[in-house]
Amino acid sequence: METPREVLDRLIHERGDDYVGLSRMLGRNAAYIQQFIKRGTPKRLAEEDRRRLARYFGIDERLLGAPAAPPPELSELIAVPRLEVGASAGAGSLDSDARPLGRMAFDPLWLRRLGIGDPSRLSMIRVEGDSMTATLSDGDEILVDAGDGADRLRDGIYVLRIEEALVVKRVALSPEGGRISVLSDNPAYPSWPGCDPAGLSVIGRVVWMGRQLR
Repeated sequence: METPREVLDRLIHERGDDYVGLSRMLGRNAAYIQQFIKRGTPKRLAEEDRRRLARYFGIDERLLGAPAAPPPELSELIAVPRLEVGASAGAGSLDSDARPLGRMAFDPLWLRRLGIGDPSRLSMIRVEGDSMTATLSDGDEILVDAGDGADRLRDGIYVLRIEEALVVKRVALSPEGGRISVLSDNPAYPSWPGCDPAGLSVIGRVVWMGRQLR
């Protein structure tokens, strides 16, 4: 692997440049580049010199000795709890009584792009059953934003509580009369058109899903 000195020397010869001209471009004494390459003085290029040379030759600054970008810190990720409840069949709730199975880490910037306002209101739960096939399948993991609930209700997929059971359904707002329809994407299952929003218990909006490939 080439050293920064070898990379710079090769580029200079490939481009037909010379040590003196590049030294003067940097505002240095005429021997600056030659001494760096041939004598190892200075040991490293100054940051601004390295940046200008990288731009001039159109290369990654790391080839001239710039440090590699640090990997993202795990502490910067948002840990979202995976709860031991299922949606579309069985009883359960997305509250403090639900036992966490673990956590899944998400990039906060990615969450902001999804429109998440408060990451602390996020939970992941499992889809049970096939009433939302082909959009959601049995066993899918869904990310539920409890901060995006009844007060912002709009067309989309939501987790609802109906008679103490959690269901995941598509919600469609009627253009007239303030009524909504609760829909199953699988036509083999019933839907409920013309519901009164006040009679629904909205847990949160489904903003993302993950699926194991089979």
